[in-house]
Amino acid sequence: MDGRDLLWRDLGKPTDNAFIEAFNCRFRSKCLNTHRFLTLADAREKMEDWLRYYNHDRPHGAIGHKPPITLQNSGGAASPTP
Repeated sequence: MDGRDLLWRDLGKPTDNAFIEAFNCRFRSKCLNTHRFLTLADAREKMEDWLRYYNHDRPHGAIGHKPPITLQNSGGAASPTP
């Protein structure tokens, strides 16, 4: 067994990225489980609306109860982590 075997064996565990796992949980519970999607276009529209709310309106406790969009500089680049 070489190093490549170990690399591929551990990919995709939920503990690898807790941030995306937390987002996936919120997305499923607050968007996917609360809407009935009639068409693919309907699903896309509802998901985009939810993502816009999540990033532009919803206060996030980890960043001082502000929406994430407030961390973006005027040039479009993300601000450094405080």
